[in-house]
Amino acid sequence: MLESIRVTGNGIVLPPKPKSKVKRRHFVSLPKPQQQPQLSRSFEKADDLSGKKFCILTAIKPTNLEKEKLRFFKSEYTYNPQFEYANPALPSMLAKHSNASDRFLKQSINIMELTLQKYGSYEKFEQATGGSLLSKPRIWSHVRKYMVKEGCLGEIVVHLTEDLLSRASMTVVNGCPTLTINVSTAREHWLEGMLRHEIGTHYFRGINNLQQPWNSWNGRKKHELKPNNPTEEGLASIHSVLFRKDPFLWRAALLYYTVYQASLMSFCELFKDIGKFVKDPNTRWDYCVRAKRGWTDTSQPGCFSKDQVYLDGILQILRYRESIDFHLLTALGKVSYEDVDRLKGLAVTENMRVPHFLQDHGRYMEHLEKIMEVNELTDTELKDLIY
Repeated sequence: MLESIRVTGNGIVLPPKPKSKVKRRHFVSLPKPQQQPQLSRSFEKADDLSGKKFCILTAIKPTNLEKEKLRFFKSEYTYNPQFEYANPALPSMLAKHSNASDRFLKQSINIMELTLQKYGSYEKFEQATGGSLLSKPRIWSHVRKYMVKEGCLGEIVVHLTEDLLSRASMTVVNGCPTLTINVSTAREHWLEGMLRHEIGTHYFRGINNLQQPWNSWNGRKKHELKPNNPTEEGLASIHSVLFRKDPFLWRAALLYYTVYQASLMSFCELFKDIGKFVKDPNTRWDYCVRAKRGWTDTSQPGCFSKDQVYLDGILQILRYRESIDFHLLTALGKVSYEDVDRLKGLAVTENMRVPHFLQDHGRYMEHLEKIMEVNELTDTELKDLIY
């Protein structure tokens, strides 16, 4: 069930109690901001700003997920799901996203092993650092406070759902920026990191991009921009863990590892394999589905490789952290860190939106150093891997 709301300055007003047998939905009207951004799908986190990202992620979502999950669990994890799709992605598009890399495999395994050494299990790590799951009213409250802090109250529609493979997503629906949050993963100490990821990174870079000469596909081509990923997701992932006491890059590492193993294994083999890192069957199922989405017969080796972009982007940004102007990286919109110096003379930089956590450069850099330290990453190692 999806609940949607516009977070207002006056708290949340719920509708009258519905009559029985009527599905309950929560709606709140939001006063329009003075200048509501005019957005299109070009705002989304796509390399190709024509909206193809939106199409492929929709196309590779199985329509029979719950049915196959039941069958898989009943088989005691021995049945390889056979996924069905309403509008399957083109084979050429799937082929483009089917090549897994092992470039950062060693780092991904090391990050997870370090986490397990400290906490014993992923579940204990999640409880100790994430805290308890939040109720829906508390999620609304946290989101509203964050929007006030970033000065974007009234600009974003927020949905709560349990039907999402990721923890959250920032998209555009009918020209309106829309944040969808997975309530089953919304933990007390991790929620603000998710908001820094989705709003402080994706939303602000998307808004800033609209003002730039490269705000269209033709504009990107004309200015010879590199793809905005892996920078986009790498930066957002760093912001997810930025102020954590123990900023382990666990999720990015597990996604990277799972995709690589999926390219070599069947669904069942993969599910068993990642059991050494995650015990909970439901969590393992979610990671396996992400890595195998787009495929019909999951008894065959094969992966959807997009999820490797998070760790790839994180490590590239950490490698060059001393030379990156993070303020400009946000202000210039959907650009790669590699293009910042070249584009800054062509950019519109007045009235750009920059999140609060980027205002104190010294503090920001200190936290990047802490991420390096906690995950036992060294500059020597990163320079050998990324050049």
